[in-house]
Amino acid sequence: MGIISPVGNDIARAWMNIREGISGIGPVTENDFTEFATRIAGEVRDFDVEEYMSMRDARRMDRFMHYGIAAAIDAVKDAGLEVTEENGHRIGVSMGAGIGGLATIEANHNKLLESGARKVSPFFIPGSLINMTSGNVSIICGMTGPNLSIVTACASSTHSIGVAGRSVMHGDADVMLAGGSEYATTPLSIGGFCSARATTTRNDEPEKASRPFDRDRDGFVPSNGGGCLVLEELEHAKARGAQIYAELIGFGMSGDAHHVTSPPEDGEGARKCMIAAMNDAGIDPSDIDYLNAHGTSTPIGDKGETCAIKRAFGEAASILAISSTKSCTGHLLGAAGVVEAVFSILAMRDQVLPPTINLDNPDPDCDLDYVPHEARNATIRTVISNSFGFGGTNASLVFRAFD
Repeated sequence: MGIISPVGNDIARAWMNIREGISGIGPVTENDFTEFATRIAGEVRDFDVEEYMSMRDARRMDRFMHYGIAAAIDAVKDAGLEVTEENGHRIGVSMGAGIGGLATIEANHNKLLESGARKVSPFFIPGSLINMTSGNVSIICGMTGPNLSIVTACASSTHSIGVAGRSVMHGDADVMLAGGSEYATTPLSIGGFCSARATTTRNDEPEKASRPFDRDRDGFVPSNGGGCLVLEELEHAKARGAQIYAELIGFGMSGDAHHVTSPPEDGEGARKCMIAAMNDAGIDPSDIDYLNAHGTSTPIGDKGETCAIKRAFGEAASILAISSTKSCTGHLLGAAGVVEAVFSILAMRDQVLPPTINLDNPDPDCDLDYVPHEARNATIRTVISNSFGFGGTNASLVFRAFD
């Protein structure tokens, strides 16, 4: 596994901060958001792109690619995966994004307006396309198996993992790198979210701004980063003595068919998605020990997800441990799902439920166990992780501890 995030750029540090309930949110430093309603974000700090590529190559890519490539390279190292001419065709890449190279698009558009067409970079197109994270990872690592990118807004990396897992199951590859990345704290992106009133305006208290399921939540905190899982056919992994963190046993998808940005109040699409994932895994709702919620800290979204959980889990919902790690990281948009999959897997490894911080005044309509404030020790063998996106696109993953 690999991770680049507001709470840390390696698995150990990021997980430590999540367990300790340490927020990665702060004032925006990389752009001037003085006139914006939202002036805080979860930025990636202390990231050195030259640890992963030359500065010459880095200048030809959008920053979302830097994060995705870095997470993938770290994941390959963590997995002890050796790519050769003999096995490269059996190893593929599926790295998605929700917005992709918007910073590069903005910069080249400004050059076009200010200086004319000749000043537009010849690397503009390959430097901004979402599929180029997968493309560059395959080029760097010599992976000639399936190469694709999925774009489903904030469900992108969750769909990427699910589809990659099925590629392995169907025999298309022995190994798939799967996840996503995002660099969305650009003026145009944040301007759009602010105009839609989707993001928080709690600028004076950055660390308290992301407060899923709290009565005083007022929108999500935009964040940047990336993550990657190495999905491998079980016998193939055993044969090479790989460290196995968990098994991916279920994947569910659905569509709301309701509204371009808002989920239905009853969470019907999310309910169908979770049920589909549990059915795919061949388990009952009572078998789930922990649910990593989409939980973005929006008034409508958190309420809808709560309703969906109650309807999907029935009586088991009242004893289900749930948390939103977005309370610490903010919302990484297309990269959120993979980052949260990492945390869900680590929760099983360490038998620790990560907390939902800032849950000071629980919303009466959000009345489940959200593991408030502090991490909690628990027996965790099976987890489900949710991601929902604009357009009503939903995805859920079920992981099980590996013995």
